[in-house]
Amino acid sequence: MFERSPSELTERENYKLLIGSVIPRPVAVVTTKSVNDIVNIAPFSYFNIVSSNPPILSLAIQRKQDTVKDTAKNILETREAVIHILDEDNVEEANKTAANLPNEESELHLTELTLTDSAIISVPALTEAKVRFETTLYEHVEIRNKNKVTADLFLLEVQKYHLNETVYDEKTGRIDPRELNAISRLAGNDYAAIGEIFTIARPQ
Repeated sequence: MFERSPSELTERENYKLLIGSVIPRPVAVVTTKSVNDIVNIAPFSYFNIVSSNPPILSLAIQRKQDTVKDTAKNILETREAVIHILDEDNVEEANKTAANLPNEESELHLTELTLTDSAIISVPALTEAKVRFETTLYEHVEIRNKNKVTADLFLLEVQKYHLNETVYDEKTGRIDPRELNAISRLAGNDYAAIGEIFTIARPQ
């Protein structure tokens, strides 16, 4: 086996090893709103579940050259965000939102995505997502390297679930993974679909 020490690698080399190894990663398409009411849309794959009691999701956003990204800035200022699960039906349009735009310009006009009002928070949501979560900021953690902030970690508490009837069974309370058809992130420009599903019973 090869051995590598993170301290001996560049940031880019560490990045390549992590995103190539920690796969597949779920993708959150996040809408936020600036204090000037500009809607920002962006996809992130440093994303997962933290807790179900209370229901909390994690979202990590890397800084580039000490610059806080619009999504992070908006969450810090408004304490709100809508998290959408990326799926096969919206991946092409959602990918367009990864473009670098001035902070006074919304990514929405680059796409055919449409907005809808949220039920509780002020940030609008994407109509096309089959599953989305209205969230508020639970906690913000600055990730530091030698006292330099390199990323913002957000713990976001779910305030409302929105579940399309095609994926959610109200009787069982479960999501159908085939109908959701979530898309995950690999490395580079690569993504993956659900693929084969198999079951292994947990030991008693």
